[in-house]
Amino acid sequence: MTPDDLVLIPGGEFLMGQDDGRDEERPVHRVTVAPFRLCRYQVTNADFAAFRKFSFECATLPVTSVNWFDAMDYCRWLSAQWRMEIRLPTEAEWEFAARGSDGRIYPWGEDFRPAQVNSAESRLAHVLPVDAHPQNVSPFRVREMSGNVWEWCRDDFALYRGSAAQIAIPPGAKAIRGGSYESDRRHVTTAARNLERPATQSPTIGFRCAQ
Repeated sequence: MTPDDLVLIPGGEFLMGQDDGRDEERPVHRVTVAPFRLCRYQVTNADFAAFRKFSFECATLPVTSVNWFDAMDYCRWLSAQWRMEIRLPTEAEWEFAARGSDGRIYPWGEDFRPAQVNSAESRLAHVLPVDAHPQNVSPFRVREMSGNVWEWCRDDFALYRGSAAQIAIPPGAKAIRGGSYESDRRHVTTAARNLERPATQSPTIGFRCAQ
């Protein structure tokens, strides 16, 4: 990964959430996002190994079993390497980068396409390289924002204003986005969101960087 992998997201206004989705995705609400940059790919094993040495089998697989604190530490380390502020994306930034302003359900459009996403429907039950699906691409040319691994966001998880959801939220829980190879088609949409304790290390959670 190099600074050239940071894709410019021009910012804009969009409708965040999905009224016909799960409780935590409602209600739809208007959000304005300032311009930012987002890494085209999820952070790989090779990327993370430059920061913290560990054994891995495939360099191009997304790094997983990294908790939120380690993801934040990696961003701070990369900031020093690249001489620019690198961080985790906010939830709003993540969703805007995945769906754009046209409200699409999946990064590529409205229809679920099992051949171009590593979700539960594929029945692989493991991660794939970060560039495995060339057509799994958002309006801004960001790759694999649906399926493969969930991605940490910077935000604490909170219900949207006006939500009627009844969800127990552990103190300090962070938002994760995108779904994983274990998630079905309802959980790999651009609006799908979940929560996890920041110390969690899971084989289904990775991250990507923003600037």
